Amino acid sequence: MAIGRQAPEDYEEEHVHEIYQQIASHFSSTRYKPWPIVHDFLLSQSPGSVGLDVGCGNGKYLTVNRDIFIVGSDRSSKLASIAAQHQPHSTIVADNLALPHGGSVFGGRFDFAISIAVIHHLSTKERRQEAIGSLLECLKEDGKALIYVWALEQKNSRRGWDEGHEQDVMVPWVMKTGKQDLGNGEKSEPKETTFQRYYHLYRSGELEDDIKAAVGEVLQSGYEKDNWWAVATRKRSAG
Repeated sequence: MAIGRQAPEDYEEEHVHEIYQQIASHFSSTRYKPWPIVHDFLLSQSPGSVGLDVGCGNGKYLTVNRDIFIVGSDRSSKLASIAAQHQPHSTIVADNLALPHGGSVFGGRFDFAISIAVIHHLSTKERRQEAIGSLLECLKEDGKALIYVWALEQKNSRRGWDEGHEQDVMVPWVMKTGKQDLGNGEKSEPKETTFQRYYHLYRSGELEDDIKAAVGEVLQSGYEKDNWWAVATRKRSAG
């Protein structure tokens, strides 16, 4: 899918960020069950560990492990507001490409990080690799990040994508509203609105390549429920 002359950040604002602002409450109501590998990754963290959930959505992963502390962030202020209800964890509004946790002051302070179904919303390879690099920069030397992205290879899913299909796609989100009271005992018909969100579908091996390009080291990787995932760490400097 060609972005054309539109700048990547403007394209993502229109086809990702604005849409999640509009569907935040409805989206949140459908997101409540942790994915198994993410669940196990969080439970594997040592008591007292401090980590990041970048692109935390409604914050469904914040309370998986009560013995750790997570700073959640999301580009959608409405989703971040929903996630903020999961006390005692902290939630902020932040862009994946401008995380406030990195840099010389806070860089390398976090024990772990997760990025679940986020990186695939960035519209160029360079921006996806930059986002991964930004995430890894926040980790301690031995810290680990779990990253999930939608897979191209989904021939057994209802979507039916597979090898040979276009990797840059628009994915519909259908939001229905109930009948409205018009007075005099009359109600309007239910309204259905469809929003189109941009996704980059990752082919086999592509996530690992992006991690390596972001100067990361892949520790584990695999496929789960139409997603590619990988556990990565910052690449150690020689010597």
